[in-house]
Amino acid sequence: MAKKALIIEDDKNIAELLRLYLEKDGFSVAIADNGAAGLSEFERFAPDLVLLDIMLPVLDGWGVLREIRATSNIPVIMLTAKGETPDKITGLEMGADDYLVKPFEFGELMARVHAVMRRFDSNSGAVSKRLVFDNLVIDMDSFELLVCNKRVDAPPKEMELLFHLASAPNRVYTRNQLLDEVWGFDYFGDSRTVDVHVKRLREKLENVSEKWSLKTVWGVGYKFELNPT
Repeated sequence: MAKKALIIEDDKNIAELLRLYLEKDGFSVAIADNGAAGLSEFERFAPDLVLLDIMLPVLDGWGVLREIRATSNIPVIMLTAKGETPDKITGLEMGADDYLVKPFEFGELMARVHAVMRRFDSNSGAVSKRLVFDNLVIDMDSFELLVCNKRVDAPPKEMELLFHLASAPNRVYTRNQLLDEVWGFDYFGDSRTVDVHVKRLREKLENVSEKWSLKTVWGVGYKFELNPT
């Protein structure tokens, strides 16, 4: 069965161009020209991928992304004419999987589409994605974070980052490695988005256990450290 892509874009020329690119690659495509219509189409069409413009009428892309992430972790690529780093960080911190600045080349667009789809398919495979530590359960099958047997709200990217670190205890990852392996794209700008996600995770995990910790390796990056017992 063909994968389904939803384009939420108010520029008809860009939307049509995206549709042609995606259909040529084998996608079934639906289009919405404002944020509210995009959310309605998201419910009706049940896409496997969303290409989402930021500057939309009725409801902007940030609002659409927020609503999508409340119920789904499917890949979302943000599309915008804004190329400033703060806009990229905002989208990524809210749970976007990638960020593409207009105008873009077809080859780059489809490379990013394929990259986010591969990561999502890998994370959604039949193999269990559940890690258990003292007072901590990271369940990527249900996207639940349990701390001291209580569910703690965490955005998808925080969950993915924590799972990635905890899957290889005591291994040190650089910020660029984490951007590549968790966000999965060539990041142009600084690595503050990793620092922000780690900071938010620490706030949720502070003083939870003496058997593990989320550590900063100064001058290098981060690791999920298992403490000797």
